[in-house]
Amino acid sequence: MALLEIKNVVKRFGDYTAVNDVSLSVEAGEFFTLLGPSGCGKTTLLRMLAGFEQPDAGQILLDGQDMSQVVPEKRPVHTVFQSYALFPHMTVRENIAFPLKMAKWDKAKIESQVDKLLADVRLSQFGNRYPHEMSGGQRQRVAIARALVDRPRLLLLDEPLSALDAKLREEMQIELINLQKEVGITFVYVTHDQGEALALSHRIAVMSHGKVEQLDVPEKLYSYPKNRFVADFLGQCNVLDGTVKALHGDAMTVAIKGCGDVKCQAVPGVKEGQMGWLALRPEKVRLDKELAASPDEVHFKGRVHDCLYLGDVTLYVVEVADGVRVEAMQANNIPGVAKFFDDGDVVEIAWRFDAGSFLTE
Repeated sequence: MALLEIKNVVKRFGDYTAVNDVSLSVEAGEFFTLLGPSGCGKTTLLRMLAGFEQPDAGQILLDGQDMSQVVPEKRPVHTVFQSYALFPHMTVRENIAFPLKMAKWDKAKIESQVDKLLADVRLSQFGNRYPHEMSGGQRQRVAIARALVDRPRLLLLDEPLSALDAKLREEMQIELINLQKEVGITFVYVTHDQGEALALSHRIAVMSHGKVEQLDVPEKLYSYPKNRFVADFLGQCNVLDGTVKALHGDAMTVAIKGCGDVKCQAVPGVKEGQMGWLALRPEKVRLDKELAASPDEVHFKGRVHDCLYLGDVTLYVVEVADGVRVEAMQANNIPGVAKFFDDGDVVEIAWRFDAGSFLTE
């Protein structure tokens, strides 16, 4: 049995349905992420897990127990907020110890547990400091330590890194991964940041308009999106309009606007004449002045319309026929060379027939 089970949960605010018949389960020790744009229902779902909101329908089970009648303070669940919510008049040690004092733990046990948590989050030397004397990343670690001090069954994290700068956020992502492995507590994490979700999670539920669009491990979500929303939302992606022209075994021919007839991997249940989209990640597209033809690849000529230098890679926008544009990503792996092609350059692009996914919804 899963540690957490969400069964057909619905939450409405007046005429607005924030969470619409969501069902999913989370295993013990899992780092599980709810990912989606603002307003998709992910934070509302998290608040129901914490007990701050009650579902209008459905069940939330923790260790098989229905949580509907359990008040927030009685649930073996803690929440880490974006704002940290630390007590400014308390030292770091006092902030972390606070839940244990409220639970009337023995003083010696409190001291021992606080020492262990300070070591876990690498803040042993900061125990006597106040929150205003610490950096944003350090305050976030204090908030996490306080949430973990009495070993909850479930830790909820509501966009805890969104207020940090890019470099610190990356450092904290690594710390969160290591900390979750060390303590072994189940994390349910809310974010709108696709890169963060892919980096941190064992599994991700992508949400939109109160529903789960797709739930899977990061590599499958990224490489095999279920629909156009997931393809568009999760990272850079070419989404090219197409119509199925012919089926042949494990492949099929799709007529793509601006590209003509393109061979791609067959999709179960798809029929000739069916319309859809070819979802193709830019890093799957090869780009050069000239490319040798291969029977396993589709191959086109085009003109560089634009480029975006991203440091380790450059994203090139190549215009093919009928004004259709295809993005291709190329590593900047030659020292001192910022980009290989300029706007207006005639180039060739190619990708393996099975590099993309044909989507019908």
